[in-house]
Amino acid sequence: MSIPTPHNEAKAGEIAKTVLMPGDPLRAKFIAETYLEDVVCFNKVRNMFGYTGTYKGKRVSVMGGGMGIPSIGIYSYELYHFYGVDNIIRIGSAGGIAENIKLRDIVIGMGASTNSNYASQYQLPGTYAPIADFDLLRKAVEAAERMNVKTVVGNVLSSDIFYDDNKDANSLWRKMNILCVEMEAAALYMNAARAGKKALCLLTISDHVFTGESLSAEDRQLTFRDMMEIALEIA
Repeated sequence: MSIPTPHNEAKAGEIAKTVLMPGDPLRAKFIAETYLEDVVCFNKVRNMFGYTGTYKGKRVSVMGGGMGIPSIGIYSYELYHFYGVDNIIRIGSAGGIAENIKLRDIVIGMGASTNSNYASQYQLPGTYAPIADFDLLRKAVEAAERMNVKTVVGNVLSSDIFYDDNKDANSLWRKMNILCVEMEAAALYMNAARAGKKALCLLTISDHVFTGESLSAEDRQLTFRDMMEIALEIA
């Protein structure tokens, strides 16, 4: 496929080598307007906004990835294969599952378990374990330590289902020490592996599946800034 694609109207060279990818395109707009200088909007197709600018002199792009594995699967694939992107850092929200996970915690997805069938396309003779790029993961942990921001590193769940008919599903994942549930990381990690590129998922806990606690809209905005700034520091 040539560029522009049906989902991205950017031209060659308009996207940086590192892309921050929140699910919400309006969060991408917020990051661009708040943190980046000399910003140019490279995509508005389907309102999946994408921007390129500079952060502390580094060229960085930020683009929405949508909700769910099919959506981030499309956008990250095109960035890796058609636009020459080397690194994608997902920055999103998640629901806590593990008992030791609290609201506002920042979880770094070392691995991404999933109930998705996404890996079937590779026709592997076994079960694939999607994992983060270690170099990006290490840099994120180090950046958070410099910023005095607490992070928890471990296994997350990338679920295809938001409203799960199996009411025991989260309890079953919890016993395997899954930290939290989100909906995109596994596909991002698989796309990166297949393309020989790098990926990392940073998540802020916005609610907890078992306690019922949740952050207000204002709390989310303030807390998400820590996650955004970690990602920008390692971009």
